[in-house]
Amino acid sequence: MAQPRIISGSARGIRINSVPGDTTRPITDRVKESLFNIIGGDIIDSAFLDLFAGTGSVGIEALSRGAKTCIFLDLAPLAVKTIRKNVELTHLTEKAVIRQFDAFQFIRLPSQPSYDYIFVAPPQYKGMWLKTLELLSLYSNILSEDAWIIVQIDPIELIEYSFENLYEFDRRRYGSTVLLFINKLTPQ
Repeated sequence: MAQPRIISGSARGIRINSVPGDTTRPITDRVKESLFNIIGGDIIDSAFLDLFAGTGSVGIEALSRGAKTCIFLDLAPLAVKTIRKNVELTHLTEKAVIRQFDAFQFIRLPSQPSYDYIFVAPPQYKGMWLKTLELLSLYSNILSEDAWIIVQIDPIELIEYSFENLYEFDRRRYGSTVLLFINKLTPQ
């Protein structure tokens, strides 16, 4: 598999490191480019949260394209080490916060700032994407008013779901990857 690269922005063209072993499933350049074409210029000055960050490729792409800040979370020490290297390699350290921390515990933290984009790409075939959505629905204060939750899963994992405070507004399939786009319901 080729090294992931940053597609656009200040770090355009830089190839970043993969996490050693087979514990992560990096997003393909095609899917990442499509994702950021959908987000467009709204990424500028946004607060981005990359849960289950792996290589950090998606959060780094967000920073490269103008996000104000990105919090990278991963529980695996090798992933955290790789993210640190990749953020340094792309010269984006001043806008990045990297933590070895459980995503589920992080969502539950009190006094949490709100995020404009939350990218969710957990380990496959374990239902962790549903648990993440359930927690984001319960702790929706972590979401800014117009926040997007973007979930990356394998089509095999896709099941219908419903959460009181969240709704899916778009769904895209790219080969063996599905992206779900979810907003917070605002009280009427």
